[in-house]
This record gives sequence, structure tokens and C-alpha cells, in this order.
Amino acid sequence: MSETTELPERESMEFDVVIVGGGPSGLSAAIRLKQINPELSVVVLEKGGEIGAHILSGAVVDPIGVDKLLPGWREEEGHPFKTPVTADHFLVLGHSGSIRLPNFAMPPLMNNHGNFIVSLGNVCRWLGTKAEELGVEIYPGFAGSEVLYDDKGAVIGVATGDMGIEKDGSHGPAYTRGMALLGKYVLIAEGARGSLAKQLIHTFKLDEGKEPAKYGIGLKELWQVDPAKHKLGLVQHTFGWPLDMKTGGGSFLYHLEDNTVAVGFVMHLNYKNPYLSPFEEFQRFKTHPAIRGTFEGGKRLSYGARAITEGGWQSVPKLSFPGGALIGCSAGFVNVPRIKGSHNAMLSGMLAAEHVAEAIAAGRANDELVAYENAWRSSEIGKDLKRVRNVKPMWSKLGTIGGVMLGGLDMWLNTIFGGWSPFGTWKHGKTDAASLEPASKHAPIAYPKPDGVLTFDRLSSVFLSNTNHEENEPVHLIVKDSALQKTSEHDVYAGLSTRYCPAGVYEWVEEPTGPKFVINAQNCVHCKTCDIKDPNQNINWVPPQGGEGPVYTSM
Repeated sequence: MSETTELPERESMEFDVVIVGGGPSGLSAAIRLKQINPELSVVVLEKGGEIGAHILSGAVVDPIGVDKLLPGWREEEGHPFKTPVTADHFLVLGHSGSIRLPNFAMPPLMNNHGNFIVSLGNVCRWLGTKAEELGVEIYPGFAGSEVLYDDKGAVIGVATGDMGIEKDGSHGPAYTRGMALLGKYVLIAEGARGSLAKQLIHTFKLDEGKEPAKYGIGLKELWQVDPAKHKLGLVQHTFGWPLDMKTGGGSFLYHLEDNTVAVGFVMHLNYKNPYLSPFEEFQRFKTHPAIRGTFEGGKRLSYGARAITEGGWQSVPKLSFPGGALIGCSAGFVNVPRIKGSHNAMLSGMLAAEHVAEAIAAGRANDELVAYENAWRSSEIGKDLKRVRNVKPMWSKLGTIGGVMLGGLDMWLNTIFGGWSPFGTWKHGKTDAASLEPASKHAPIAYPKPDGVLTFDRLSSVFLSNTNHEENEPVHLIVKDSALQKTSEHDVYAGLSTRYCPAGVYEWVEEPTGPKFVINAQNCVHCKTCDIKDPNQNINWVPPQGGEGPVYTSM
């Protein structure tokens, strides 16, 4: 289809800065820009129907970012940081028992005292209000679907997706051409595995010379529990069962206000066994004797899932490109052992904003923010990530026991010696997709049926995520080669898409002509696991029409 002959010309709007993504990094960047220069015109695009609708995180937040962005926030009424951490437990789970690790043995950076248990979605809603008060324009319900370039190849803006396209690709009666949002600089703050970030990393070879990007999948439920079992401010992490000692992952239980508990399970996506199901492992985890008592007599309120960046220091791509920069989880700033990234996301948004404001004040536009790229490794972000750089590759290469022990020692040494360790910097090696082994090397796993009280199936879980997509729109999960999906994903890897997806999007349906790959795109919670774990990188996640997907309320 030719844009010049068959599509109407896009309307355009010009700003000083265009920010794609209304999460912690994007909103922090917007706020900081307006703090520096109130005259700057700043717009934030958010693909969710409202700020916070697509935000999912544990979350225990290190307040270093918000302290720097909004120094007086603790004296304000209505802020979302209501639950300070009061107790910090770390358990190793066996099949039927558990051992608590002593706090004194943990590296100091793993201490959660001084941090807050929050709903990160509510934090973003609060930051969104702060941004709007400063004059930032926020456009929820609009996904950035295309990067716009000038004739020299520099980024000059983004286009929102066209609306009203029918499933067959034709233009329906409500068809509307997307808008072009043009800026002197564009900041990409889409979160983990963002579609525009992926394009930009490829176009400008931003990952050249870096270790492969690494990911985990985080699954989370919010429960209302029996008040007698609620321990306000308790943070509890585990590793071990139900995963074997060669598969990386762990859990969290965070006791928030109003007798609510956030329970989550993180599984590293470099697992080898195609029969593993992160969703089923999460459900099984809740049945452990050390865990189930918290939820007996309680009620599950919500569910969601999201990819998490885990590559850290070694995998962070080059952040600057002509016309803009990557910030937040688009850059991969999660501290894996701490299971924290929002503080670094906020810090990166502020750091980029300061360099953008300086460039605009100097009369520059659409060039490369080299100073931002040069600054991050010596900033608080770089210092935070450098100390933990070996934890993930050690865990992956040595297994849970050896990797956690050596990783803990490495964190101690990095803390004592200011980022130096005799172990140097380990490499990740393979991508998560390349880590998978054929099904012939493994045995199928018989997961227990859900009881509907403590454990649940995927469809009832997706219902609680309030996920919605228009049925008569193009599928936003693009299979590049259907034949390859059958001969490899189905025949060699036993149809692992039916197990890695936490929302029941993918099915292999037996028909007289053979297995048929069915995509239930309406169920998609935008976790991006398929985009990461497909063994051939044969599935490409792109944004659906704006505003669609999950609607998380307090996640």
C-alpha cells in the first residue's frame, strides 16, 4: 500500500520534546524538563487508556528517584507511598519446607528498610498529575507505532497508530489516520521490549558490542487477605521450589495497606525446558506450606504479567541516537537481585531530560545526545547496576545454589571495593530464545488442576486483568513465517507458546489437515514474552489500537 497515493496525509503537531511511554521514566523526564524550563513544550504518549493502566510491578520502591525529582513529596498529602518496609525476609524453599536466610548475611544493598511497598500504577497516576500541573500534555490511548525520520536519517518524531482498521486490513467506517508528533528530541520510555525501542536498536545498531538482552517474566496477583494474616510492611522473597536448581527465578510477597498482599513470581526466560509453564509454576508456588497460609480465607482481586529486563550492566545498549534517546526499561536498568527498576527508570528520565534541556537551550535539535550516553555509567544508575552485574550470569551458568552463593559474594566484594571484583564481568552468552532445548530432551510436566480457591486457570486470571481488544481489528501478534511456526515451534519444541504465554493467547488446534496455530489476540496482556522466547524470533509484538490491552487498577 502506498502512503502517498492511498493514505490521507497525517496531521502533525510540533513539540520541543516527544516522550513515548507514561511510566516512571517518561513521566520523570517530562517533569524534569518543565522544572528546568517551564517554556518547553512536552508531550507524553501513553498506549494505555489512562496513565497507569498498563503498569505492573511488584513493587518495592527505593525512593532515591522520587527524592531527587520531588524533594518535598513526603510532606504532601495524597502521595502513594503509604507503606514503608517494616520487615525483610528471604526464604529458600524446598518441596515441603523452608529456610530463612539471616539478614546479616545479605549484601547491604539487598536491605529494603527505607523503601516503600507501593502500587507502581498509582505512583504513575500521581506523577501524571504532577506532570500535568506543570503543563505537560499527556495523550493516553495513543500508541507510538512508527518512528519518523528526516532525509538524513535522524529521528524527528513518532506517529500514532491508525484507528478503525478492520481485521482484513481494510479501512472501516471509523478509520482515522494516526497523528505525527514531531519534536526536537524524542525520548523512548516504552518499558521492557518496546516495539519502537526494538526498531531503533536495530536501525542504529545500538546493541553492537553489548551482551544480549536478557529477560524474565513476572506474574503478579493482588489479594485481600484475612486481617489476622496480614503483616503491614512485610517484604518476603524466596527462591528454590517449585523451580529446579538449574532454572532461575523466585517470588515476592509484599504486605500493603488495606489488608492486601501482592504476590508475584519471576521466572528467568533463559530456561531450557519447553514444557515449563511460568504461569503454572506461579500457581504451584502458592501451594507451598510456607506460602499458602497467607492466602487461605482470602480473595484474589487482580492478575497481570509483564516482561522484565534482566541483562543489566553488560546488556544496556547505546542510549543515544540521532534525534533522541532510550530511557528506563527501554534501556534495561533493572537491578535483578533487588527486583527493582523504577528508581533507575526515574533517574534515567531525569538525566536524559537535563541533557535534552541543555541541548535545546544551546539551539540544537535532532542531533545525538552523546553526553547522556557518556554520563549514565558514572551516575547513580551505573553504580547501582555495576555492583550486581555478575548475579544474573552466575545464576545462569552455575545454577541456583552455586550462582546465588557466588553472586552474593560478588555483591559483597563490589560493595566493599566500590564496583571492583576479582571475578571481573561475566558474559551472558546466549539470548533467551537460543537457550531453549528441543522437547525431545525433556519430559512433559503434569501440572495439578487449579482448585479455583488458591490456584486458578489462565482465562479466569485474564478476566481479572480487565483486558480488552476490539475483535474486528488486525492481530497485533505478527507471525512472520507460518510454516516455520509449525515445523519448529510445534514439531521441535512441542508447541511451547501454549505454555510460555501467561494469558492463553496461543493454541495449537488439531484439524483434519494438521495442527493449526490459533492466536487469541483479545487475551493479550502485553507481556511481550512471545516476542522474547519464540525459538526462531518468529513472533513480532506490535501495539494494538490505542487504549487497548489490560486495565490494571492497583498493580
